[in-house]
Amino acid sequence: MINTENLSKRFGQVQVLEDINFTVENSGVIAVLGPNGSGKTTILKIILGMVIPQSGSVDFGNASILGQWKYRRQIGYLPQIARFPDNLKVRELINMIKDIRGEPANEDHLINLFGLNKFLQKRLGNLSGGTRQKVNIVLTFMFDTPLLILDEPTAGLDPVSLIHLKELIEKEKKKGKTILITTHIMSLVEEIADEIIFLLEGKIYFQGTVKQLEKMTGQNDLEHAIAKVLREDD
Repeated sequence: MINTENLSKRFGQVQVLEDINFTVENSGVIAVLGPNGSGKTTILKIILGMVIPQSGSVDFGNASILGQWKYRRQIGYLPQIARFPDNLKVRELINMIKDIRGEPANEDHLINLFGLNKFLQKRLGNLSGGTRQKVNIVLTFMFDTPLLILDEPTAGLDPVSLIHLKELIEKEKKKGKTILITTHIMSLVEEIADEIIFLLEGKIYFQGTVKQLEKMTGQNDLEHAIAKVLREDD
């Protein structure tokens, strides 16, 4: 579904990505991991067409995304920080996104799942960070798209909502969808990820399964495996 070749991106004097090559062919959950500043969010934004690389290419469905936009209709995107006008009410925002997409949406189930009914007539500026994140999850999952891109989706979620999010991800995975996710919660990655792409200083340090990385580093869990990688890099 996604193929990148020699992808590089620089912001000013900072080389964020350098010759990134990876292919995502199968459905499942792929976790894009790495320390802060390693280029995780930049890769996701390049796939979405929100950031233009200095060099390299990205194919989506065997076609280049360069200068294209229609392919985005096949993607559900949950940004790390979603910014919407504070004066909009939750229901108004949901309806606005539905109108923009012009596609069937299944928001009612998600609204009930995350207990948002009592917030539908409240303005976004009056919501807590956790409640805003629940709204963002509804906006992401209410459309039936083959690819989901989730950038730090657990931010601000309470334990019950986190369980619901994991159940949603598993449900979409069983439908044959592809989910790209970034997160700092390694226990979540161990629980749901079929594959990981670990970035270090703008390059791919490792691509494979959690077990493969643990074996390579001689560690018994992902958290300690990544800690060892980072210590050796220092």
